Amino acid sequence: MDRHDDFREFVLARQQALMRTAYLLTGDAHLAEDLLQSVLIKIVGQWPKLRKGGNPEAYTRKALVNQYISWRRRPHPELPSADPPDHGASYDEAALDRIVLRQALVKLTPKQRAVIVLRFWEDLTEAQTAEALGCAVGTVKSQVHHALARLRALAPELEHLLSDPELQEVAR
Repeated sequence: MDRHDDFREFVLARQQALMRTAYLLTGDAHLAEDLLQSVLIKIVGQWPKLRKGGNPEAYTRKALVNQYISWRRRPHPELPSADPPDHGASYDEAALDRIVLRQALVKLTPKQRAVIVLRFWEDLTEAQTAEALGCAVGTVKSQVHHALARLRALAPELEHLLSDPELQEVAR
């Protein structure tokens, strides 16, 4: 048995979920692959310790967020994005919402984007999100509140998504 078999099993089992998190953080499939790969390279060296005494998925998710925030501190050229389809044309409203939401998410601060991704796409609790971000639950609550307010300002056309009563409760 190879010393990396457990790590391979973990990656195979959790790769799609981790890739989804990376994609939602970066907004770009290629950057998401780079992000996940760079984090997995760092984690493989610590795998024996992680496997024995911790939650490898939570640790990996936290490493993704930290690496993403670190990358965002460095200047990167803006990536081109598709414009929403012409309103005269037939279109899938959900697809249009996803495009507008993705464009608005890119304009959030890295920490605001991370808290939105972890809370709403990864469906983590406030405590789990705080653990992943290495901050207090109160910080998560305030970041969610500010991030949702910023999303409402950036994309008022998404009000039907952002006015969900459950979101309103979380944002308080």
